[in-house]
Amino acid sequence: MMNMQNMMKQAQKMQKQLEKKQAELAETNFTGKSAQELVTVTFTGDKKLVSIDYKEAVVDPEDVETLQDMTAQAINDALSQIDEATKKTMGAFAGKLPF
Repeated sequence: MMNMQNMMKQAQKMQKQLEKKQAELAETNFTGKSAQELVTVTFTGDKKLVSIDYKEAVVDPEDVETLQDMTAQAINDALSQIDEATKKTMGAFAGKLPF
């Protein structure tokens, strides 16, 4: 059985690794796209919006609803990518806990 001091050292090491991975994830950009890539959005890994880009074909003053729907679709796509990357990155630590 591991002694308490070794467990604490291992936990501190894992904490540093976790913080490093979180920082790397926060610096990563994720781009979400709507259907036909008419709307694209970019977020950082810590879910900060960087940009929203619209293709000219989607900008129609008579059909604002489509633009709104495509924007929401692109945002949700990017956020899903971030959630998946977070699960993949942080989930790796779950099995390594010393307790």
